[in-house]
Amino acid sequence: MFQPFSLNIKGELRWYNRPQVMGILNVTPDSFYCGSRAMDEISISERVKKLIVDGADMIDIGAYSSRPGADDVPVEEEISRLRLGMGIIRQINTEIPVSVDTFRAGVAKMAIEEFGADMINDISGGDLDVDMYDAVAEMNVPYILMHMRGTPETMMRHTDYVDVTADVIDDLSRKLRELHLKGVSDVIVDPGFGFSKTCDQNFIMMKHLRSFDVLGCPVLVGVSRKSMITRSLSISSEESLSATVALNTIALTKGASIIRVHDVKEAVQAVKLFELSTF
Repeated sequence: MFQPFSLNIKGELRWYNRPQVMGILNVTPDSFYCGSRAMDEISISERVKKLIVDGADMIDIGAYSSRPGADDVPVEEEISRLRLGMGIIRQINTEIPVSVDTFRAGVAKMAIEEFGADMINDISGGDLDVDMYDAVAEMNVPYILMHMRGTPETMMRHTDYVDVTADVIDDLSRKLRELHLKGVSDVIVDPGFGFSKTCDQNFIMMKHLRSFDVLGCPVLVGVSRKSMITRSLSISSEESLSATVALNTIALTKGASIIRVHDVKEAVQAVKLFELSTF
């Protein structure tokens, strides 16, 4: 059963009575799924318009590829890409909530101060920049706390767990306490499917997704076109849309609050059918 949740967006308390669809915009040349990439004004504009027309509740913009083995991106390049993408988003729509996918506190503050970003999505859960928690507290924005070990380049060397679900929950719980002590009240947790987890471990976490309710936060699930799908079915990411919809639907039945997707139209349809079947 879906649990309604609230977020403070720019001082306005917004209540969400159905699962939300977060559309992915990657202003990168090397994200793992080419359909989400947009690097120039025309392609970014087209991508943003499609996300909105297809029914995205929020947009997650990233300028640093987090695919396994991804190369480092200099901070100046990440900022340059985000300035272009955020500027175009705000030209097209000033109201849609925008999440910025970054693990750098300075980049997060720039996106909030210059373009009014509404939340920060940190794949490292604060591990890659010690200033991130303070920055989020100062900016007073919701924070997506994801679980990952290592860096995008090294994360698949860190898959040794005693119990993957329990270990991830323990790590997120510890970080939640630290965030709350710093005054960050709006936190969304993300188990980090595909990040420092093997294919089998991803499915174990999906099986036990309800266990994350113990954290008392909305749960974001990001499995769109990932290798847990493509490797399990021996297909390419381009062939994985229907399987992504199926796995997102499973996540919805297990309490996912937000699904982060490349293909918004199909995800919105899945949420609608989920509502009709369960609410």
